[in-house]
Amino acid sequence: MYNLQGKTAIVTGSGRHKGIGEAIALRLAAEGCRVVVSDLGKPQGEQFAETHIGTTAEMEEIAQAIRQLGAEAITVACDVRSEEQVETLIARAVEAFGSVDILVNNAGVGYLMEPFTEFKESSWDAVLDVNLKGAFLCSKHAARQMIRQGTGGVIINIASQAAKSGFPYAAAYTASKHGLVGLTRSNAVELGKHKIRVNAVCPNHITTGLGHWQNQFFSEKFGLDYETYLQGIRDRNPLGRTGLVEDIANAVAFLASDQASYITGEAMNVSGGEEYH
Repeated sequence: MYNLQGKTAIVTGSGRHKGIGEAIALRLAAEGCRVVVSDLGKPQGEQFAETHIGTTAEMEEIAQAIRQLGAEAITVACDVRSEEQVETLIARAVEAFGSVDILVNNAGVGYLMEPFTEFKESSWDAVLDVNLKGAFLCSKHAARQMIRQGTGGVIINIASQAAKSGFPYAAAYTASKHGLVGLTRSNAVELGKHKIRVNAVCPNHITTGLGHWQNQFFSEKFGLDYETYLQGIRDRNPLGRTGLVEDIANAVAFLASDQASYITGEAMNVSGGEEYH
């Protein structure tokens, strides 16, 4: 549908099975991209346990699935909070494929939720460092490479419905996603002269491992059983369902393509009509 043949795409946070990042990586590969699958690779303390990250083994399995589609792929373990590691990520992509044409800032933390008056500083820092600082660092160094290449590029930030509205117990997450949309708009204005387009995608509830965790968290907080809470999500959605990882991957593929060549600075809702801002 979208011809991305010969483009190199970096997708952060793409090393977990059944996650949004994996779906994006596979979809871009199906459109002809050479893909850099990137994730943390190994646990980093309690806040980034193995259940919350893409391991080295998972990353390689996803890269192999991409190769089975006939596309090229490499894996690069990267902590997006580290500028040195982000620089290495960009360098590895250029070394392997010769360019960086598309960056998808998908790495994110959405499972550190606490009542605001009890929110720990360490939790706040962890969420903002990954969701916002990580996107800043990756965008900064990808944009430098795109400018050197002189052929433009695309940066897509995976934001959230929480970038448009507030949610209880999620002060850090909501602040980080609002900030990510601000970063999107600022960079769209500044980088446009280099033919670099910058957009965000704002999902609502998506059926991933993280989504399952959030369902459990909120159903307990609201005193509901799991299925009753999930049905409530469906009932308030105009299309009557929760989102799929493929819904987000489809939006990313479109924004990465030349068919979106006059779209920049947008925060596109992919929410089944639940969010209109």
